[in-house]
Amino acid sequence: MQNRRVLISGASVAGPALAFWLRRYGFTPTVVERAPRLRDGGYAVDFRGASLDVLDRMGLLGEVRAAATGMGEVTYVDSDDRPLVVTPPTFQSGELEILRGDLSRILYNATEDGVEYVFGDSITGITEHGDGVTVTFEHGEPREFDLVVGADGLHSNVRSLVFGDESWYRRDLGYHVSIFTVPNHLGLDHAGRFYNEPNRTVGVYSARDNTEAKALFWFGSDSLDYDHRDVEHQRRIVEERFSGVGWETSTLLKAMREAPDFYFDSASQIKLDAYSSGRVVLVGDAAYCAAPLSGMGTSLAIVGAYVLAGELAAAGGDHRAAFGAYQDEMRGFVGACQKLAEGNGKWFVPPTRAWIRLRNLNYKLLPYLPYLPWRKMIEELPLKAGNTITLKQYGMAPA
Repeated sequence: MQNRRVLISGASVAGPALAFWLRRYGFTPTVVERAPRLRDGGYAVDFRGASLDVLDRMGLLGEVRAAATGMGEVTYVDSDDRPLVVTPPTFQSGELEILRGDLSRILYNATEDGVEYVFGDSITGITEHGDGVTVTFEHGEPREFDLVVGADGLHSNVRSLVFGDESWYRRDLGYHVSIFTVPNHLGLDHAGRFYNEPNRTVGVYSARDNTEAKALFWFGSDSLDYDHRDVEHQRRIVEERFSGVGWETSTLLKAMREAPDFYFDSASQIKLDAYSSGRVVLVGDAAYCAAPLSGMGTSLAIVGAYVLAGELAAAGGDHRAAFGAYQDEMRGFVGACQKLAEGNGKWFVPPTRAWIRLRNLNYKLLPYLPYLPWRKMIEELPLKAGNTITLKQYGMAPA
């Protein structure tokens, strides 16, 4: 086995999942994470299709199911909180839903005894030479690795250092989203309530056995100029965009100021011709972000980590052969998952009141018209996309 020393940037989902499999196949992974500690909280993420099989092969499916949100129906309401239409659980939560922070903790716990984690640091330079890579860090001393993996999200630092400016590869879909933890002041019981005004969606759903809730704010917008690390500026953007919006919006905006896990970003996709360059490769959102509107980002991360590690093991660590095979295996799956996000925005963030009425009417008709085209789109296409890839059996079988 060659190229055993692998540095992974990012400790959210794709990074620890990749470290899990690399360690299983005899590699020596190191994970570096900019945050000072494992990031807790966050929004709910979904699993569909092949990603559930990967969790099963990891031996973690039962643990993930035990931490699932158990989300039930979501009710769309008017400004007086009167129900307009109710959607079934699968519309929002896929086959299995878990909070991103809970999933990250499960993956970390499964790898911490065999993987070196370096928190509170980030990569500043990557210099490839004949038989390895010299990596410099913001705080730590330079180190030598055989391979470097960018698993550091939409705004990947590794991708910027090696592949070029983010704007070359990012495709904005015309929406922005903010999600954060709030008190469950509506007393929701494994349920959610959403409210729409043209080009805006406000929602709240219970989490962690109803002990807390997650607030979400979606709005349609052209690309915005902001620093993705300037949280105060991002909060002001949300406040300005939702000023005067009805329902529970003002209460949730006040709670946003106290939220410990405020998140804000554009709904964007990453389109790359190649997922690797030399000894550097990308996985998860860094390589092929599908945007939250697809509901497939976590599935892509989990499956991508499995395939990348498996191809490295199958190639005996030969990164040239492995990276090419990894890209070939993932291309069709990535394309199917990214396609799901196209057109979904108008249904989740309707641009006009007429669109809101049309969306609500379609949702009301779903139980009575099983062949309604939108029913197939909502219920069947995500599952079909999730099973686009046929998973190989790589190397050593999981315990």
